[in-house]
Amino acid sequence: MKMKPAEFITLSACTMMLTALGIDIMLPVFGELRRHFGLPPQSTATAQVISFFFMGQVAQIIFGPLSDRFGRLAILRIGFPLYIVSGIAAAFAPTLPLMCAARFVAGIGASAVFMTTIAGVRDRFVGDQMARTMSLIFTIFLCTPVFAPFLGIAIMSVASWQMVMLTPPLFAVIVFLWSLKLEESLPHDRRSSLRWASLVQSISRVLSNRAFLRYTAITTALFTALSSYVASSEHIVGEIYGKPKAFAAIFASMGFLMSCCTFLNSYLSSRFGARRTIRALLFIYLLVATVLMIITVVAKSRPDMLVFFIAIALLMSLNLAIEPNSSALAMEPMGQTAGMASAVYGTIFFFIGSALGSVISHLLVKSVFPLVISYFVIGVIAVLLVFGDRHSQGSSSVS
Repeated sequence: MKMKPAEFITLSACTMMLTALGIDIMLPVFGELRRHFGLPPQSTATAQVISFFFMGQVAQIIFGPLSDRFGRLAILRIGFPLYIVSGIAAAFAPTLPLMCAARFVAGIGASAVFMTTIAGVRDRFVGDQMARTMSLIFTIFLCTPVFAPFLGIAIMSVASWQMVMLTPPLFAVIVFLWSLKLEESLPHDRRSSLRWASLVQSISRVLSNRAFLRYTAITTALFTALSSYVASSEHIVGEIYGKPKAFAAIFASMGFLMSCCTFLNSYLSSRFGARRTIRALLFIYLLVATVLMIITVVAKSRPDMLVFFIAIALLMSLNLAIEPNSSALAMEPMGQTAGMASAVYGTIFFFIGSALGSVISHLLVKSVFPLVISYFVIGVIAVLLVFGDRHSQGSSSVS
C-alpha cells in the first residue's frame, strides 16, 4: 500500500532522528564515561564519542553512487543493521578507543540512512516544496534534543549508562521495521551505472555546479558551529559554568526553540522562497554572533551564563532553520545525480564540519571565547557566500 505524505514525512524524520538520538541521549552520561574510563573531570576526551560518530558520515561518498545504481531502499537496508550492531558494540566496548571505533561504524550506518532520506525527499519533491518538506521533517526530528537528555537521565536513574547507549539501536529496530513499508523512489530507468567513467562524470557534474558548492559550504560552516557546541555542551555547562544539574534543562529548552524555528522556516520558505529566507536568517545569525562576541570581549571571555545560553540558543535555532534551505538550494540543480549529490553534500558537511567542530571543542577548556569567536567568523563566511549568489538577487524562490 502506498505511503501517504504525512506518514512519509514522519518516517523520514524518525530515520534522521537516529543521528540525533545517537548523540543527544548520551550527553548526560559523559560524566559516567569519564569515571568509567578513569579520565579526569575536566577531560574533553569524551567529545570524541560525538566526533567519531559524525566523522562516520564520510561513507556517504560510497553510499551515494550505490544508491543511484541500486536504488534508495537497498542502501537504507544496509545502514540500519550497521547502526544497530555497532551501537550495541559501543555500549559494551572495554576501552574508549574501541568505543570510538564502534561509534564511527555507527556513524557509517547513520550516513546510509541519512543520505537515502535526503535523496528520497529530492526524488519526490523539488524547489521550495522540498525546502518546506525538509523543514517539516526537521521540526519532528528536532523534538529529539528536547526529550533525549531527560530520557538519558531517566534511564540512568533506574539502569546503567550502557542502557542509555543501547536505546538508539533499540529505537532503530522499530524504525527499520516501519521502513519496510517504503516504496522505491528511484525508478530503474533513472538509475546510473557504476562504471568508472560514469562515476567520474557524476562527481564532476556535482562539483562543477557553483550553486551546489556555495550552499554546501554554507551548511558545512554552520554544521561546524553546531557540532562544536553539541560535543562540548556538557563540558561548558558542567565545568566552565559549574552547573552540571542544569544541563538537561538547558539542552531541552534549546531543542524546543530549534523546533519552533524550523517550523517557522517551513512557512517562511513557502511564503518568501528558500533564497530570500536564507539570506534573512543568515543576516540575523551574524547579528546575534556579533553581539555575543562583543559581550564576551567586554566580560573578559566569561559572559553571564544566562546571556550566553540565550545567544547560543538563538544561533543554534537559526542554524537548524537555515539548513533545510541550504540543502534544498544545493540539491535543486542535481536532478538524476541526486544520490551522488546527496552523498557529496553529506560527506562534506558532516566530515569536514565535525572535524573542524572537534578542533573548536578541544579548545574549550576554561573559556567559551574560542566558541564565540568561531561563531562570528562562521557568520561572516556564510553571509558572504549567500549574498554572492547572483540568483538570489531579486529571486524569492528556487529556480
